Amino acid sequence: MAAAISAINAKIRSQPVLNYVCSTHFWGPVSNFGIPIAAVMDTQKDPEIISGRMTASLTLYSATFMRYALAVTPKNPLLFACHFVNFGAQLTQGYRYMQYWNYGGREASLAAQAKGEARRIGADGKDIAGDVKEGAEGLMGQAQQKAGELKEKVLK
Repeated sequence: MAAAISAINAKIRSQPVLNYVCSTHFWGPVSNFGIPIAAVMDTQKDPEIISGRMTASLTLYSATFMRYALAVTPKNPLLFACHFVNFGAQLTQGYRYMQYWNYGGREASLAAQAKGEARRIGADGKDIAGDVKEGAEGLMGQAQQKAGELKEKVLK
């Protein structure tokens, strides 16, 4: 059994592509790609939930490991690509954080929310006013009809 496994391993290791796919130089970056994928997906979320400290930490982490990916022998371009994508996503998140919390983004967002609510309340008020007007017109019609009926009774 050990000889069969050894033969399979030798066959795999003799082919450069399979040797690479079966190495940690491949599976390490592949499993690490969850971080940049999550970072890219987070760029679509509300900037209020961005953690400035975590973003700074992940930016430094990615910068460090981009350098590491090129410093090891053999160089690991897949690891470099993984951290390059994460570095870019973290810089984007850092910009969004600074824009939201330090450069007026939060105030602009709150003002836009308030304006939207004011429009909604105004529209609701117009709807209510229309309903009241229709109700009043209906009551006036009924009152006029009753007055006409009473007038007919009195004139008889």
